[in-house]
Amino acid sequence: MSVFFAPVLPSETVSTRFFNPRFQRFVNAAFVGAQSAAPRVQDDDKAWTVSLDVPGVAREDLEINVEGAIVRIQTRQEASRQYKAAYELPQDIDVEATTARLENGVLTLTLAKQQPASRARQIPVA
Repeated sequence: MSVFFAPVLPSETVSTRFFNPRFQRFVNAAFVGAQSAAPRVQDDDKAWTVSLDVPGVAREDLEINVEGAIVRIQTRQEASRQYKAAYELPQDIDVEATTARLENGVLTLTLAKQQPASRARQIPVA
């Protein structure tokens, strides 16, 4: 599997205020001109919502794996249409709060952001 990084112009659908430009470059490079149109990405404080066009792909043929901040989307080998993509987000993903939905050829991933645990500790004054 190859990963390509390329410069991109900010898009209207991507909030650039808290968005990691490396992730944006990866998503655009991985999907533009590849198997589908560029994914639609929305970013808020709690999650990334990524919508991908995957027409002709059946729900049972999709495999979505998350490891830390890396998301891999692929179809099984025996699927009639092959699809494969992977990307790294700027923050780890909370797998338990993440969802995936396939409707009418559109895969919608809601990738919950792993909330960092606070390491702040109160020190009693003697």
